[in-house]
Amino acid sequence: MSDYTLGIKELDNATMGIKKGSNIMLIGPPMSGKEAILYQIMYNGAAKNENAVIMVTTRESATHILEWYKDNKLALPVSRIGIVDCVTKTPGYEVVESENVKIASSPMDLTGIGVKISQFFEEFFMKKNISKIQLHINSLSTILMYSNIHNLFKFLHVFTGRIKSAGAFGIYVIESGMHDEQVISTMKQLFDGMIEIKTENDKHFIRAVGLSPKPTPWFEYEIQGANLKIVGG
Repeated sequence: MSDYTLGIKELDNATMGIKKGSNIMLIGPPMSGKEAILYQIMYNGAAKNENAVIMVTTRESATHILEWYKDNKLALPVSRIGIVDCVTKTPGYEVVESENVKIASSPMDLTGIGVKISQFFEEFFMKKNISKIQLHINSLSTILMYSNIHNLFKFLHVFTGRIKSAGAFGIYVIESGMHDEQVISTMKQLFDGMIEIKTENDKHFIRAVGLSPKPTPWFEYEIQGANLKIVGG
């Protein structure tokens, strides 16, 4: 039995699951369904495996994310979900936090985002005694629009280290083609492996690299509602 799974059968079988303490980059082009894949991994972790999942969102509001699950008839266990919303707060408008939603001022506020993540870690790990925790950040590309690689690297260094020491699982989304190779190479130093997505002839393919002795095959997939369907799987 592996420590963590993605909920994508073909990748889980090929990698034998995700080892505890792993930090993974999810990288792929725009419009390839990365968010739907991440939401599926979140649902698999929280609802099926009973992990706690902390989601940092710099792209969609917490309300939008929770409604996505409702629209797709997926019941998230609220007691094991923590969302750090970096997009909802606007000047002059007070947003009320809830048990499973904390508000950061903007994707630029790495200190504030870090504090909110730490608060959720403490609540899940210390108060609720949940030993298996996932951290999802969507996305590093948005943060880089407001920050720089030096500050982002320092931020990630702290939390990838925390993931390792806590035996947790971190997954971090980045848009391919938006950043120069030096930026990608710098961030790769912090990660144990990658989930790579590519698009060819209007078809999408996914594979895992660094999570098993050799890269998995490329699997063609389609997004059908809330599900990633491997073509021919």
